[in-house]
Amino acid sequence: MSLKSKLMDDLKLAMKEKNQVKKSVVTLIRSAVKQYEVDNRAELDDEGILDIVYKQMKQRKDALEEFEKAGREDLINQTQSEIEVLKTYLPVQLSEEEVEKIVIETINEVNASSMKEMGKVMSAIMPKVKGKADGKIVNELVKKHLQ
Repeated sequence: MSLKSKLMDDLKLAMKEKNQVKKSVVTLIRSAVKQYEVDNRAELDDEGILDIVYKQMKQRKDALEEFEKAGREDLINQTQSEIEVLKTYLPVQLSEEEVEKIVIETINEVNASSMKEMGKVMSAIMPKVKGKADGKIVNELVKKHLQ
C-alpha cells in the first residue's frame, strides 16, 4: 500500500472515530502533498511524501520548544499528540547507539580528524541515516567525535 493511499485510509478512519488530532494532521499532510503536486506538476512517490512528513515533524518540534518556553501546557499537549500521529508515518528510528556507530564508521571512512571537516562528515552521514535519525542528534555526535 502506498503512503498516499494509507493517508486516505487513515483520514477516513479518523473521521469515523472522530479523532480530531489525527484528522487534522493527516489533512495537513495530504494538502501539502497536493500543493506540491500542483506547483510542480508531478506525482509524489512515497519518498517525496516522507519528506513532507519530516518537514511537518520538524515544524512541530520547533513549535514545541517555543510552547515549552512560554509555558503553554494546552499547546504543548496538542503538539505532542500531533507529533505522535506524524511518527506513525515515519520509518523506524535508529537508536542513539546505532547512530553513534555510523558516525564513527563514517569519520574513519572520510579520514576526518578536526571540526574543520564536519561538513564533509555530515554530507557523508546524512544519506545513510536519512529518515532514520534526527539531524540534531547526528550533528551533536559528529561534534563529540571530532573534538
